[in-house]
Amino acid sequence: MKKPLPKYYDSAATTPVHEDVLKAMLPYFSELFGNASSNHIYGKQAKTAIDKARHQVANIINAEDNEVYFTSGATEAINWALKGYLEANPEKGNHIITVKTEHKAVLNTCEYLETKGYEVTYLDVDKNGLISLGQLKESIKPETSMISVMYVNNEIGVIQDIQKIGAIAKENGAAFFCDATQAIGKVPVNVVKENIDMLCLSAHKFNGPKGIGALYIKNGIKVEPLIHGGGQEKGLRAGTSNTPLIVGLGEACNVANQSLSEKIEELLKKKQELTNYFEENNIGLENFKYSTKAPHILSITLNNLEADEFLMMKNNEFIASTGSACNSSIIEDSHVLKATKRKNIRNVVRISISAHTTKE
Repeated sequence: MKKPLPKYYDSAATTPVHEDVLKAMLPYFSELFGNASSNHIYGKQAKTAIDKARHQVANIINAEDNEVYFTSGATEAINWALKGYLEANPEKGNHIITVKTEHKAVLNTCEYLETKGYEVTYLDVDKNGLISLGQLKESIKPETSMISVMYVNNEIGVIQDIQKIGAIAKENGAAFFCDATQAIGKVPVNVVKENIDMLCLSAHKFNGPKGIGALYIKNGIKVEPLIHGGGQEKGLRAGTSNTPLIVGLGEACNVANQSLSEKIEELLKKKQELTNYFEENNIGLENFKYSTKAPHILSITLNNLEADEFLMMKNNEFIASTGSACNSSIIEDSHVLKATKRKNIRNVVRISISAHTTKE
């Protein structure tokens, strides 16, 4: 008899593809195989599917269809947003403001930009993982071109006050870029209401396929291409359109957007059950209790064990992580937890869940 797989609590790293998403994608691997750039029936079939997906992505963030550009994922979108905007708008200044707890895709891109003469201010966070809006305002200079703040932290689940940050950016003439990779399908996102100029997302974080994402660029915002070589994506992102994955991203947005409030309630219920498991059994305590947090990420400090040791002991029961999947091969303390000045960093485990994880 086949041994059952452990429960999967690492959805912040990746999620299984939803059955509706897989069903939508499959025809575009075979009979609907056309190149969307071709001006014949096969190409037009692909282009129609891509147009539909673009609308589905736009719909989940309240954007216009023509403001959505497909990428290989959030990392490419982050690089494109930061580098592309600064290169296209040198007259707006050479100063960037971001946060010490951002994803490494943002931090490493900012470090690269510093080697090219850009100045970067890295905002602190408090013990609750939140930036000070006062410090943000004080950090703005006449040459501040861009503010980059993530929506939901991928390690601790804390939500920044995006609407107020967007308003501050707008008041000061700076572009506001938001990494919403962990927000889509977990919390309502509205780029208009929240004054977001650019935003990235990645399908595999909300039950879509890996290798596909999108960058929202508000109409009127200028960016230079990151990838050259063709006229795809209005000439801003070259390369043959990956129709099956684009269709998958669109359908994942469609599925995520259906009954979002009910899905949030389901996630919160699961999260509370897991919190009770750790606290009632004297295993560990929930972190960041006094912050607004996404419903799918739970940060726990274990009482008597380091996270790696605990997860090894429990690997037949459930799968979780000690932090970002992007850092899993690097043995170092979490830069996010360091920034919050928490004790016993190596005792912290990240539990992350999905409304569509079939193995839970």
